[in-house]
Amino acid sequence: MARVTVIGGGLAGSEAAFQLAERGHEVTLVEMRPVRPTPAHRTDRLAEIVCTNSFKSTELTTAHGLLKWEMRALGCLLLAVAEEARIPGGAALTVDREEFSARMTAVVEGHPRIRVVRAEATELPEGPAIVATGPLTSDALAQAIARALGTEALAFFDAIAPIVAYDSLRHEVLFSASRYNKGEGADYLNVPLTREQYEAFVDALLSADPHPGHDWENVPYFEGCLPIEEMARRGRDTLRFGPMKPVGLPVPQWGGRLAYAVVQLRREDRAGQMWNLVGFQTRLRIPEQRRVFRLLPSFEEAEFLRYGSIHRNTYLNFPARLAPVGQLPGRPELFFAGQITGVEGYTESTASGLLAAINLDRVLRGLPPTVPPATTMLGGLLRYLREADPRHFQPMNANFGLLDPLAEPERDRRRKRERLVERAQRDFQAWMEAESIEPVATVVGA
Repeated sequence: MARVTVIGGGLAGSEAAFQLAERGHEVTLVEMRPVRPTPAHRTDRLAEIVCTNSFKSTELTTAHGLLKWEMRALGCLLLAVAEEARIPGGAALTVDREEFSARMTAVVEGHPRIRVVRAEATELPEGPAIVATGPLTSDALAQAIARALGTEALAFFDAIAPIVAYDSLRHEVLFSASRYNKGEGADYLNVPLTREQYEAFVDALLSADPHPGHDWENVPYFEGCLPIEEMARRGRDTLRFGPMKPVGLPVPQWGGRLAYAVVQLRREDRAGQMWNLVGFQTRLRIPEQRRVFRLLPSFEEAEFLRYGSIHRNTYLNFPARLAPVGQLPGRPELFFAGQITGVEGYTESTASGLLAAINLDRVLRGLPPTVPPATTMLGGLLRYLREADPRHFQPMNANFGLLDPLAEPERDRRRKRERLVERAQRDFQAWMEAESIEPVATVVGA
């Protein structure tokens, strides 16, 4: 077997190192802490979790529950360790963060085929490798990545607007149109507001509770990506002369008159299941986002597939710069994984590292890389990364909007999810069998 390098000892890097070692490769895992600290981490342990101690729901009919099922089918180390460090948290997989990182560190450092090197990587490694350095990639390595992929490959400031499910909106309120009929003429969904509706929305924004963020996230706002609540504080008409301007969008239901303000929704996927609230980046707390945005016409029962946020991040423009499975173009043995690829969340990052390890192992054995079908959560997430519009690419969480629609539509939301899960399980198992993918043992007992 080969000697491989993994850069980054976070969730994705630790999982990738373990998966490669279990498949017989000699792994050098390079982690810069404690030689080079970060503003977020507090220890030098591997797989340290710095935000919440929850890996989200384990219920199979949730997006994260399905993703966990797929990860367990592949023999995920992180989930095995998380179960050992689990503390009460309802349906969520919640862990004692100290015990979790200590156990992960013990397993990875104690593996006979993994050598952990504490040093800052300043260049992309030679030979087979996985780069999983996360949102706090060091400046030197970020510059090396930019040299390899182009100066526009990296984003350092993340302004994310919410995404809602198409079938959760009240469609009689909406109309399809592009401003002044530009583009294809009907590229956006539009939500018209009366003056009274707009004023009520602004009042709710001004009274809402923002998330204070971490010290390491408190970066100055760029004028081009101000939080929507910050724009509202600059004047009651700021939004309707900014992201909610109604000009060029006559409302068919209103006899072609202009609305007082308009919310535009942009398609996030080809099937039209996920729609982005254009210009609605926000630092509001999640309950406040639900409360405030559901005041908008048509949003009364909106299902949020991703909530808005603004924070410091480093991630690649995956669809514009990377090969379809996350490789550096021209170097099929060098993969990127984890949050730097544009996945958002603990389980998503870990799953990305796990799949990168499986594919690097395949490349080293002379086999082509493989990705699960887009009827599965992992496959849908990877499809988003490679097929998203590069001009508007932003990180994504696991959600059911990523999956292919059902061949026969289902109106009942719970039954729809059950059918999506049943199909995903069946297709995931078929993919593993067709590609001869065997899970590694994950009985850790550390």
